[in-house]
Amino acid sequence: MSKPKSPSWRLVDADSIARENKYTFYKPSRAVIAQVQPGELVKLIFAFDSDDPAAPNAERMWVKVTQVGIDKFIGELDNDPLHIKDLACGDTLSFGPCHIINTEHDDSDNLVERYISRCFVTRRVLEGEDPPGYLYREEPDNERDSGWRILAGNETEEFLADPDNLTFVSLGAVLRTNDSFVDFLDSPVGSAFVFDEKSGGFVSVADES
Repeated sequence: MSKPKSPSWRLVDADSIARENKYTFYKPSRAVIAQVQPGELVKLIFAFDSDDPAAPNAERMWVKVTQVGIDKFIGELDNDPLHIKDLACGDTLSFGPCHIINTEHDDSDNLVERYISRCFVTRRVLEGEDPPGYLYREEPDNERDSGWRILAGNETEEFLADPDNLTFVSLGAVLRTNDSFVDFLDSPVGSAFVFDEKSGGFVSVADES
């Protein structure tokens, strides 16, 4: 009797990904996942092997839950895979809370959504070359813009004049590198903060003056 062929795909345990990228990778909390009932949809990540160099390394697909147990779910795939050949819509799957990356339930603790609005940040900060040293908030340029401008504080005028040294990204992308200023992000337009070496934290520019 020939040995059964191993599937080309595997479910991704997303807990560690979420811990390491909490501002840019959303994963519902266990409390939210505990609300999931049969008949609802949840999203999972299916990693797979492929000989196609143009194929991604995973597909994110919805699964309709049919049974809920203790730290275990049974469900049926609700999507047609684009790349995974040995998996089809309607196939039965077993998975755990660690595999669920989205549900139909609202989540008040969704950090990715909270910090999805964008900011201008220098590449020195975004790439981790220097920590944030000066940030200020001005009127947003558009509806995607938070108005925040984040700098190391030691950039020269020549450096800042080069548009290649500035990038427009989500606040979460900056926080992923350094979140030392996260507590100030609800401050209104006109606010400005500078890192104070003596205290080891940010202080308001108004307070400093």
